[in-house]
Amino acid sequence: MACTAETLAAALRAAAAVIAEHRTELIDLDRAIGDADHGENMDRGFTAIVSALDTATPETPAAVVKLAATTLISKVGGAAGPLYGTAFLRASVKLGDAAEVDGPLLVEALRAALEGVQARGKAVGGDATMVDALIPAVSAAEEASGDDIAAILTAAADAAEKGAESTVDLVPRKGRASYLGERAKGHLDPGARSTALLLRAFAEAAK
Repeated sequence: MACTAETLAAALRAAAAVIAEHRTELIDLDRAIGDADHGENMDRGFTAIVSALDTATPETPAAVVKLAATTLISKVGGAAGPLYGTAFLRASVKLGDAAEVDGPLLVEALRAALEGVQARGKAVGGDATMVDALIPAVSAAEEASGDDIAAILTAAADAAEKGAESTVDLVPRKGRASYLGERAKGHLDPGARSTALLLRAFAEAAK
C-alpha cells in the first residue's frame, strides 16, 4: 500500500505520541552525556508538528514532510532541530510532487534523509550519534525495497534499534557527549534512540 499525504500526517501524529511517551527517557539519556534537553526539544517539536497539521493538512506527501521539517527547524533547539529538520527537508525534496509514496520512493527518501543528516552534522558511523541508527536503518530499508511500506519501515526500525544499542559501546566523537571522551562510553546516544523510536512509530502507523 502506498502512502498519501493523509497517511503521512497520521504517521507524524503517531510519532508525536511516541515521543511524548518517551520524553522522560530521552531527557535521562541526554542528562548522562549531554545537557538533558533532547526529550524536551523533541517533544516540543513534534507537538508543534501536530498543531501545524491541525491547522491544515498539506495536499502532497512532500508538503507534509516539508511542514514537519520547517516546524522542527523553527521550534527545536539544540542539535535535534537542525538535524531532524534537514532529514525531513531532504526527504521532502526527494518525494517531489508524487501524490503517493511507494516502497522504492520511500527508500530513496530515507537515503536522502541520512545524507542530509551527515551533510549537516558531519557524523559517520561509529561516532555514537543518530547516524549509527540511521545508516543500518537505510541499508535494511534498501534490502527490503521490494516489500510493502510497513515491511520496509519495520526492517528499518529493527535495524535502527540495533544501531542505537551499538552506541553504548562507542566513544562519542561528535556533539556535547564527545567532550566526555571515554567517560561517555556505556551510555546510549539519545539521538540514536529517538531515531529508532520515530522509525518504529512510522512502522506501526504503516501497519
